[in-house]
Amino acid sequence: NTSLAEVNSFSPSMSISPSSMINQYKFEDESELRDLFITVDDPESHITAIETFITYRVFTKTSRGEFDSSEYEVRRRYQDFLWLKSKLEEAHPTLIIPPLPEKFIMKGMVERFSDEFIETRRKALHKFLNRIADHPTLTFNEDFKIFLTAQAWELSSHKKQGPGLLSRMGQTVRAVASSVRGGVKNRPEMFTEMNDYMETFSQKINVLDKIAHRTYKEEREYFNEMKEYGPIHTLWSASEEDIADSLKGVASCIDKCCKATEKRMAGLSENLLPILHEYILYSEILMGVLKRRDQIQGELDSKVDALANKKTEKDLVS
Repeated sequence: NTSLAEVNSFSPSMSISPSSMINQYKFEDESELRDLFITVDDPESHITAIETFITYRVFTKTSRGEFDSSEYEVRRRYQDFLWLKSKLEEAHPTLIIPPLPEKFIMKGMVERFSDEFIETRRKALHKFLNRIADHPTLTFNEDFKIFLTAQAWELSSHKKQGPGLLSRMGQTVRAVASSVRGGVKNRPEMFTEMNDYMETFSQKINVLDKIAHRTYKEEREYFNEMKEYGPIHTLWSASEEDIADSLKGVASCIDKCCKATEKRMAGLSENLLPILHEYILYSEILMGVLKRRDQIQGELDSKVDALANKKTEKDLVS
């Protein structure tokens, strides 16, 4: 029910090309309305004297007028994705930036350079970029455009430029404001309620995640035991003629239980565990957004106090 005017009034300063406006209110199944398609694929391993890392091909097709070409192909490593996320957070401190997969993985889960880990990360990076592309504000970020189009040496050069003077000053003011104040004085009630809700939600979703992982671990142990016991009963039946049929029946039952357990494990690892983990990542991001919002509120409070003091001083001087 959102009209075009209402969509644009949400962010009136946002630069929008005519071909890109439709990206704000498209439907998932109407791919022909999209004007920015991004694919992350073709992982490559790189070994140097200092480090070993993986790069991914980022292929972009677009019909937007602000791009110089309709297709781009660049290679990016995980550090480049981290840089993009930090630039988006810096430019849009109160927006929810999509999560990235963690740099480090839990010990004992999967090997860092295994095919399974690389493919899981590739899917997550692909989802990250496409969520940004579909966002009505983030999709027009200049650093996002540079990430998609610049060659490796160009991106490296752009990274070295660092934040501007005004941005550095703003960070200093926020740091001073957050260190001086004991807490946010004028935080609206709705943000306090939101913060309390997110803290509770984060605790509960973390408990659910731990339970799901414990369940998966127990299922795997049960599965491994059954894989051993099935063949044992089959071999046993060969030496016990009187109870051979019964032993074969037990072996068949164990085999069916083994297949059912394997199916349940696949459901947990493919459907439940990744979704729970993504909720955890999003809850952390939301908590970060609320903290940045508090920093901005604290900066405003300190400036209001400073202004009031200046007015008092001015009155005294007069």
